[in-house]
Amino acid sequence: MRFIFGSATAARSAQAAFIILTCVMSISVMTQSPATMLAPTGTLRAVFLSTNPVHARVNPQSGVHEGPVPDLVKELARKLSVPFTVVPAPDAKGVIDQLNNHTADVGFLAYDETRAREVEFGAPFIVMFNSYVVRADSAIQRSGDVDRTGVKVGAVKGQTQELFVSSHLKNAQVKVFPTMPPAPELEKLFAVGEVDVFAVNRQRALDAQAATASRLRALADSFLEVEQCFVVGKSDRSRLEPIERFVAEARSSGFIKQSIERAKLTGVDVAPAKSR
Repeated sequence: MRFIFGSATAARSAQAAFIILTCVMSISVMTQSPATMLAPTGTLRAVFLSTNPVHARVNPQSGVHEGPVPDLVKELARKLSVPFTVVPAPDAKGVIDQLNNHTADVGFLAYDETRAREVEFGAPFIVMFNSYVVRADSAIQRSGDVDRTGVKVGAVKGQTQELFVSSHLKNAQVKVFPTMPPAPELEKLFAVGEVDVFAVNRQRALDAQAATASRLRALADSFLEVEQCFVVGKSDRSRLEPIERFVAEARSSGFIKQSIERAKLTGVDVAPAKSR
């Protein structure tokens, strides 16, 4: 009987110790400063998609990335009183890997349910519109004309547009490309009949139209609206609270809108305030 009592006492003691430890850890997290939470190495390290012009583009004169993501990282670092780095990644996997192996503190991705299983999504800062690109003489006039038998739709593997067309188009044939073809190659794909449509974000669609002297055409409507968000690693959910506060302030002050205008982006807007 004493043995049973002793086991129960030991179990209760272990449970109490666990509760105390959990409380201590929670208090420790709650009392950390935003700078300590978001920049544990002393430098705010950010990673973004190098191929997404909505995030940033390289200034041809300075060679420096400019756009909403660098602007937000710089402003967040200023408020935290820490230095910062902004590193491009070639694809979404590169962003996710850097966050989860802790070589980056914050990242930026378009929201997607599959990605949300690997990283924690925080505050949306921009809504990105997406448009199909077609040949100038194509009979396709709007997004609703695309999902038809015989239509070949190109998209870049793992990007938001590819995830959408691969899961939603039922009749058209989806052709997945490893990277985004530059404008001359994209135009050639259309010329040889390898694709009839290419799914990209609206900014890139308009860039392709301009780069080909309108031999390619961006459809006027958007087939998908996607939030671009701050993201953190799966084990770093506590970092989202100070990020949410920062984005709310950047939204209400007009900072995000001004950044979009400076970057001369088309097909994006400030993300409305809402809870996910």
